[in-house]
Amino acid sequence: MAANASVVDGLPFTDDKKKYILEQLDPILEEMVSEVLTEVPAQPLSFMIAWLRKRSGLAAVSDQQSLQAKNRALKQELKQIKASIEEAGNALVADDKDEEEEEEEDDDDDCDELPESFRKPEGQMKGARQSVSAEAYGQWNQKKAFTPPSYAKTDDQKDRLTKTLLKSFMFSSLEKKDMETILMAMEEVKIKAGEKVITEGDDGDFLFVIETGSLECIKVIDGSPKVVKTCEVGDVFGELALLYNCPRAASVVAKGECVCWKLDRESFNHIVKESAAKKRNQYENFLKSVSLISSIDAYERSQIADALIPETFKKGDVIVRQDEAGDKFYIVEEGQLYAKKGEDRVMDYKSGDYFGELALLKNQPRAASVVVESAEAKVLSMSRLSFSKMLGPLTSLLSRQATTYK
Repeated sequence: MAANASVVDGLPFTDDKKKYILEQLDPILEEMVSEVLTEVPAQPLSFMIAWLRKRSGLAAVSDQQSLQAKNRALKQELKQIKASIEEAGNALVADDKDEEEEEEEDDDDDCDELPESFRKPEGQMKGARQSVSAEAYGQWNQKKAFTPPSYAKTDDQKDRLTKTLLKSFMFSSLEKKDMETILMAMEEVKIKAGEKVITEGDDGDFLFVIETGSLECIKVIDGSPKVVKTCEVGDVFGELALLYNCPRAASVVAKGECVCWKLDRESFNHIVKESAAKKRNQYENFLKSVSLISSIDAYERSQIADALIPETFKKGDVIVRQDEAGDKFYIVEEGQLYAKKGEDRVMDYKSGDYFGELALLKNQPRAASVVVESAEAKVLSMSRLSFSKMLGPLTSLLSRQATTYK
């Protein structure tokens, strides 16, 4: 218990309540979080409800109960769970919301798959860092002052590393100040052919970004090592151990000579992870004002927020050009823009408006050019793949709206 005492230090609770948190609540929460991150369900709330029912020993709904009755019972239960979660969140006054799966992983990313035995053996856990639940910041776990490391770099190295980081979705959306901090906190690592950079099952305190070369991710499957993915220039590997405080999911071996940049756990958590959480909260609040998206639920809205990439333009810039191919959807965050066909002005855009969906819906060239009218404009863009995945259910609404365009 002493090892986890810091989790409740400073809480305005009596000693017996702190003891209850450590001995009763935290083990259940940690076990549930571990199960969720092991299974990575598409609907985490439904998964947690089912898990809590199973954990509590509640009897399953009778097989003879009608489907309609089951649906009514589940909806009522879901409503109660949501209310309980909201009440608990308000009571704790958390400073930061737990970050959802921070940057979406590709479905076929076998290298990043969590190991089945997510939790470490008991003996290994005794000397390890705190649990997953203990790494959330707020009243339960006070954030400490942090000064990131800084490694001297030549202008050439800075330029090369910046170009490499911009190829990674995990770093490309960082604010300029945060990007500069991460740039200096990364340490260059030269790797020889055949060298093992990461060993499956080990603790992990660094992630790596590849500048040159390629590396193979190797997992032991059915007792034999198998290559499950090859990481190339611009790819990030080793981030799962930092995100989820779990053992390394796979071994990583250099195919030839490589140059990588490594980033430590503390810098990642305080800058990249925190920045993503702040940006998500900012975008979620903004998306509530976007008529197209305001009607969907909070979970779907958070997924859209994660997929948005900020872009800034100046007066006179042409964001999309008539008759060119289109591969992005845009939402106006700040500023004024207008659409024109030829020399005719056909539509105006302000904060909360969106454009660019026609080319993606109909797979055709841009129907009009969109030009920045204000001194500066900020837009949030979404790739064709994310658009199809996130806004697929809204296709009919988008198509109806498109018929009103001039």
